[in-house]
Amino acid sequence: MSSYDSSKTLGRDNAGDNYREAVASRLQKLQSHLQTAPRGNKLKDKVCIITGVGSMKGIGRATAFLFAHEGARALYLLDLDGTNLPELNSSLTSAYKGLSVATIEADASDETAIISLCQRALDEHGRLDVFFANAGWASRDDLKHTTSETFMKSMKINALSCFLAIKYASEAMKKTDPSRGKEYADGSIILTASTAGIRSGAGPVDYSASKAAVNSLAKTSSYQLQKTGIRVNTISPGLVETGMTRETFEYARQRGSLHKVGQLNPLGRYAVAEELASVALFLASDDSSYVNGQDIAVDGGLSASHPVVPGRWF
Repeated sequence: MSSYDSSKTLGRDNAGDNYREAVASRLQKLQSHLQTAPRGNKLKDKVCIITGVGSMKGIGRATAFLFAHEGARALYLLDLDGTNLPELNSSLTSAYKGLSVATIEADASDETAIISLCQRALDEHGRLDVFFANAGWASRDDLKHTTSETFMKSMKINALSCFLAIKYASEAMKKTDPSRGKEYADGSIILTASTAGIRSGAGPVDYSASKAAVNSLAKTSSYQLQKTGIRVNTISPGLVETGMTRETFEYARQRGSLHKVGQLNPLGRYAVAEELASVALFLASDDSSYVNGQDIAVDGGLSASHPVVPGRWF
């Protein structure tokens, strides 16, 4: 049995404060980098749908801005809560001239709404290239207090929404329109899963089951869609500051312990939505043209290890 000096771990050594300052600076730069970054063309002329865009600090919102920054032709942005949608629309269109933006207040697990949204992209732009099924919901109850209704709500919002995205986006992505620049069927479907769907310890039982289902949907459907040019992948975020995790972060800020949030992963910190958006961009673009049926854990390395005793490697 070997060990190391536990006084050297993050937060207990003299370098802890310096590391926390570096992390804070890095996260601030990540959240504002589009203000100075040159425009890109990774999604040039692509027509994209993103669900779950309503949170001001959410992954969907950050992804919408990054997709626009990388040359997307049109964005269809859906959320059940329409409160922030007008601001999102105006912010995008003012920042990116020529970008077509449509914001839709609807339920991502409503079959009729998803059918209509995919058809609208075809009617207005003759193509659909990317569908990022990001809408999600998390409960707070332990097993004893989780009701059947809560369990099915998690499955509906988190898993059914992804099934509908795969089913109807894939049909739209098979449509070609050479006059609109799409000569061959292809597309990228991206699903937001979670480290809670990989193994225990990252969420309640209903949420974890629904996110495991999301990962399974991607793996199974990628084979159902073989030889169509359509890829299906998932992103499994770790702890990210979003509207869903707002209470956790507000509580930590009140206690002055924000630097401890996310300390269990090797990077010793939480993530911001822009870091997840960058992975969504990778999966949406041709940079990932041979990546299919895969889950990418974006969790600071949390899911890379079994639990360990502090102060011992093994």
